[in-house]
Parts: sequence; structure tokens; C-alpha cells
Amino acid sequence: MTDILRQRPGYALRRAANAMMGELARRLALIDLRIAEASVLLLVERRHDVTASEIGRVLDIQRANMVPLLARLEEAGLIERKPIDGKSQAVLLTPAGQERRARADAITTAFEDDLLARIAPEHRDHLVPALGALWRAE
Repeated sequence: MTDILRQRPGYALRRAANAMMGELARRLALIDLRIAEASVLLLVERRHDVTASEIGRVLDIQRANMVPLLARLEEAGLIERKPIDGKSQAVLLTPAGQERRARADAITTAFEDDLLARIAPEHRDHLVPALGALWRAE
């Protein structure tokens, strides 16, 4: 019965995404991070002007979800907020956040290397552009 579904690109893409994100989540859990948290740390990195709204836009996270996400990171001592101007605050990494970001970067790099190793060499250069075409088509 699943043979019919396996031939459908949407089904295959969903299954692949679920499997890969599950694997990445397991790896990041070793350093007590969720995927969204690691994504924020990787995005902020050394910038001193990134706001919560910009992070939400880039990562496609709604404001209602950004507030608790940033609160968890702040409570864990990984980020801090500093005023940029009268109404905006920058999200910055603390020293602990910089260390955890480096560990998250190493984990995600190894994960992506492992992911690409599963793809035939002749298809690797096309994978990211093909996936990008799907989510940029909105």
C-alpha cells in the first residue's frame, strides 16, 4: 500500500524532512537545544543589530512563538537583549551562547555532511537549489 505513496514527491519530501529533522533534534538535544533554538543562535552569531522580528521573519516563526523561544534562550543565559534605539532591541549572544552556538554549528555541520553523504554525488550540487525552488515558490 505505501508503494503508491512513495511515488508521490510530496509524501517522499515530508517523510524525508521528518526523518532528517528528527535526527537533527536528537543530536542537538545532546547539548540541550531544540532546532529552533539552535537556529536562533546560528543566525545571531556575531551580529549586534538583529532584532526578534528579523529573526522571526528569517526563520518563519510567528511572534507568538518567538516570545517564549527567546525567553527560554534568555533564561538559559544564552542570549541577552540590548537597546538599539528608542523602540528596538538587539538580540545578542552571551559568552555561554557563543560557546553553545559553536557546538550547535559543529553538530549541524556534521549532520549536513551526513545528510549529503546519503545523496548520490552527482545529485548533491542540485539538492539545495531544488529544495529552495519549492519553498521560494510561495
